[in-house]
Formats: sequence, structure tokens, C-alpha cells
Amino acid sequence: MRVTIADVAREAGVSKTTVSRVVNTKGEVGGPTAARVRAVIAQLGYVPSSGAVGLARGSSRTIGMLVPSLTWPWIGEVLQGVVDTVEAAGYGLLLFTCNRGAESVDRFTSQVSARAFDGLLVVEPDNTLDTIAAMHRKGLPVVLIDDRGQHPDFPSVVTTNYEGGASAARHLRATGRTRPLVVTGPTHFPCVRDRLRGFHEILPGHQVAVGDFTELSGRLAVEKLLADGAEFDSVFAHNDVSASGALRALRAAGRTVPGDIAVVGFDDIAMAQHTDPPLTTVRQPVHRMGETAARMLLAHLGGARAPEEPVVLATELVVRQSAP
Repeated sequence: MRVTIADVAREAGVSKTTVSRVVNTKGEVGGPTAARVRAVIAQLGYVPSSGAVGLARGSSRTIGMLVPSLTWPWIGEVLQGVVDTVEAAGYGLLLFTCNRGAESVDRFTSQVSARAFDGLLVVEPDNTLDTIAAMHRKGLPVVLIDDRGQHPDFPSVVTTNYEGGASAARHLRATGRTRPLVVTGPTHFPCVRDRLRGFHEILPGHQVAVGDFTELSGRLAVEKLLADGAEFDSVFAHNDVSASGALRALRAAGRTVPGDIAVVGFDDIAMAQHTDPPLTTVRQPVHRMGETAARMLLAHLGGARAPEEPVVLATELVVRQSAP
């Protein structure tokens, strides 16, 4: 059975308030009494709740992080960048997902109300931005990772989606590809529209298939065009997962990559190096996005003024065998 603060107070012959003051180093308890309480704490093996200590001290030294799901292809790299940074600063990380929809959001909101963490990092789950913005207006420090072009009224770390799309188009044009198929992500995401605009600026004569960032959407888009007899010499998919679906469909149809059709993805997740052939893609610096957002939040908690404009990290074209 866990030792409680009441157990310590009873054994030491003091009030629970006195024990709390000793634990939280308030300096309001006389030397002999404080020494007796510490001796009892050691004797009983009492471990104070970090949340309770944080509330008493005005800081939990814990960062919260809200993400849609741990199954997102690049979420692990972002999370590792966050963990590396907050742990180096002596903070803990409290992770929340929205796997259970509204129930998950309600549970997360209760933790905000309980002041379980000092600030929040967010990879926005769908339809939560208004809720998060309201929390920020009430005083919760927040940094958004990958704002998808929505530019909220609190700090964010973003990447150059427009330039990323343009770099993919420039590379395909330079290698003689003039009839591309673009497999987008969900078009209600501003980042998707930015990638499409950047690509269109360089290669306007393209066909578009609206996808949803899944392997299936990339595969079905290519299968449909092939079945329709459409002519295309390249595919630009808005993430690496849908690009892998395109590769699979082309291989099943007997088309060679890159001989017949070149393929370019977006993100440069780990799997991009291991597709057949390895995938040319637009790299998002997702590990650095996590690091940068965590540093921004920690600096703000330390008293620094939060940046008013998004912090922009550059994308980079990585050329491999699918579109050399």
C-alpha cells in the first residue's frame, strides 16, 4: 500500500500542512521539526506526488504534448526531438492522443484544468484548434507543430510546404518529366493546398487525384489513371505513404520506375529509403521541428517573449532512385 502524506504526518506528530511545507521547501518549518519530518519520510519511504509538488511550487516541470495518434508516419521523429530537448532541460513529458475522439479531448481538458503540466506542444488533432486556442487565451503556453497553414494566434513551427511542392516540380521538369500526376492529401489542409500551388507554379499541366495520405489512396489514384488510359510520366504524392502506394500500383501494372514513370514523395520518413526503388522525396525536418518547438516553449516558460510569427524550417529535396 502506498505511503501517504497523512501517514507521514501521523508518525511525525505534525499536521499534513507541515509535511507539505517540508516537502516543498517552503522554509516555514523550524529546523528540528523539519528534520523529524524528513527522517519519517526516509523511514516510511514516502514519495510525494509530482503533481502535488508542482502545484505547491507553481510549476510541475512537466510539458504536455497533444497528438492525433502515434500511428502517424512522422510523429515518432517529432516526439523524439521533443523528448531529447525537454529531458535535457530537466522536464518530464506527459503525452496525450486523440485516439478516442471526444472522450480523449475531455480527458485532456481535465488535465489542463488540474494544471498537470506547465505548457503544451501540439500536433493538431482534427477539429481541436479552437479548443486549444481558447486554452491559450486563458493563459496556457502553447506551441503548435506543423500548423498546416492555419496560422493560429499562438507560436508555431512550420515548414516550407509551397517551396517543397515547387522543388519537386523543378526536379521532375529538369529530368524531362512534363505530364505529372499529383496525388494530394486532404484538400481542407492549407499545407496540402500550399504544396499543390508550389508544384503548379512550375508544372501547370498536371492531373490531380485527391487522396488522404494513405497507401491505398496512392495506389487507387494510379490504378484509375492506368485503367482510363491516361498518359502520365511521373507521380508527385503529398506524402511518402501514398507514394509507396503509387509504386506498388505501377509495379503491379508492369511499369518500371523510374524508366516509365518517376515517383516523388513528401516527408522523408524512414520507409522512404527502403521502398523499391528507394524514394525521391521532399524532406521535412520533423526531428528538428520537435526540438525547435520544445525549445520555444521552454524559453517562454523561462520568461522569454514568444515569437509572434511562425518559425519556418526549410524543406529539402532528397534524390533517390525513384526519380534520379
